[in-house]
Amino acid sequence: MTVRREAFLNHVKERGEYATLQEADRAARVVLALLGAHLVGEVRARLAARLPEDFALILLNPLQSAEPLPPERFVRATAAWIEGATEQTAAWDVGAVLSTAADAVGDDLLKEILLQLPAGYDALFGRLQPT
Repeated sequence: MTVRREAFLNHVKERGEYATLQEADRAARVVLALLGAHLVGEVRARLAARLPEDFALILLNPLQSAEPLPPERFVRATAAWIEGATEQTAAWDVGAVLSTAADAVGDDLLKEILLQLPAGYDALFGRLQPT
């Protein structure tokens, strides 16, 4: 089931402690565009199906990534795309968006998503896995 855009953004806004929905929207767009470049095939399509339509389109038409970035480089890339961001604020942005996405998809699909990503992304999604 797809999450409504307003509900998704309100969760991101709350988790990211943003002043406005516009800030939450900007973070969601950047993080999901970068995430989309890291996922392929059915897993990406199933994640997109759970997101609000405009975010699903961003995920499905991603920036091209030559290789999946390790979590710390993913955060750095996010900082580079958000005007005025630092690595600390970008880590906050990534956590707010990806933990909201994790709630939207559920544990089974999240496990499949994490299998396509380098080690350490579980923390970005707010779901630390026991090693």
